[in-house]
Amino acid sequence: MSDIALELDNLTVSFYTKQGEVEAVRGVDLTLHQGEILCIVGESGCGKTVMCQSVMHLLPDYARIKAGRMIVCGEDITGYSEKQMRNLRGSRMSMVFQDPLTTLNPTIPIGKQITESILKHKKLTKQAAKIEAIGLMEMVGIPDAAKRFDLQPHFFSGGMRQRCVIAVALASNPRILFADEVTTALDVTVKSMVLDLLLEIREKTGVAIVFITHDFGAAARIADRVAVMYAGKIVEIGDVEEMFYDPRHPYTWGLLSSLPQIALETGILHSIPGMPPSLLNPPKGDAFASRNKYALPKDFEEMPPMFKVTDTHYAATWLLEEGAPKVERPVLIKRENA
Repeated sequence: MSDIALELDNLTVSFYTKQGEVEAVRGVDLTLHQGEILCIVGESGCGKTVMCQSVMHLLPDYARIKAGRMIVCGEDITGYSEKQMRNLRGSRMSMVFQDPLTTLNPTIPIGKQITESILKHKKLTKQAAKIEAIGLMEMVGIPDAAKRFDLQPHFFSGGMRQRCVIAVALASNPRILFADEVTTALDVTVKSMVLDLLLEIREKTGVAIVFITHDFGAAARIADRVAVMYAGKIVEIGDVEEMFYDPRHPYTWGLLSSLPQIALETGILHSIPGMPPSLLNPPKGDAFASRNKYALPKDFEEMPPMFKVTDTHYAATWLLEEGAPKVERPVLIKRENA
C-alpha cells in the first residue's frame, strides 16, 4: 500500500468575480505522505486555504478547478460529485477551520456534535458512539469530558472549543487532516498546547496533517516539511531544517527575517515591502519580483521553474540558475551548534 496520502498534480483554481477571473491557485504540485505534518506558510491571500478547500470540494459556486488532478489515498477525486464527496469527508479527510465559533453549532451540545459525526460514518449504536465521543474529548484534552458532554459551545473557552472542533474532525478516523490557521486567535500558552496536541494526535493515529499558517515559528514547532506559498504558487519546499537553515527563495528569506527571534538578534524587526500582486492579472514573470530587492531582469519576464537544491529541497528562483550572480542573503536563523 502506498504511503502517499495526498497528491496534487498541476492544481489550478480560479474564482469568477464581477471584476474578472482571479487565479487563486496556479499550477500547484504537492505530495503528502501518511503520518507526515506538512506546513503551508505564506501571507494572507496567497492561496493556502483555497488549495485545501479545493481538495475537500468546499469551494463556492463561483469557483472552478480549471486544471490538474487531486488524488486522495490513491483515488482520483478531481471530478467527484457532491454525493461522492460526502462519503469521503470525515472518513478520508477532515478540515479544522480557523474560527471554532463559526464551525460549531451554538445550540447543540458539544458531545452530540461529535457523536453525529461518528454515526455518519460508523455503524454504531448511539450509546457506543457516545462512549467513543467522550474518548475523543479526553484524547484532545477536555477535562471531565463525561460531565461536559452535554454542554453547549459557549460553556467552553476558545482553546477548548478549538479542541472540540479537532475532536469532531477526528471522529471518523480520517487519513488526512487539514488544519487551517487553528492557532491564530489563541494566546501564546494555548497556542503551544494546541500545537502539542496536533503532534500527539499524529503520534496516536498516524493521520497526515496539512497545517496552514502564516507563522513560521509554529511551523518550526511541528513540521516535518514546509512549503512556502506566494501568489497561488508553491515557491519553495523542503524539510523543516532545510527551510530554516538553508532557505533559497528571497520570499522565504523575507518571512524568516520578520520573525521576532531575528529581531532580538539584529535589533531590527524586518518587513517585506509592498503588497502581493492582484491575481486578477498575475505578473508575467516571478510574482514576487516587484517586492524582491534581489530580483534579476529575467524575473520580470519569465516565471522561474522549481530548481533542485537537494533530493527533498526545491525553490523557484532564478538565483539558482547556473551562472546567476551570487547574492548575500539577510541574517537568518543560525544553528545552535554552528
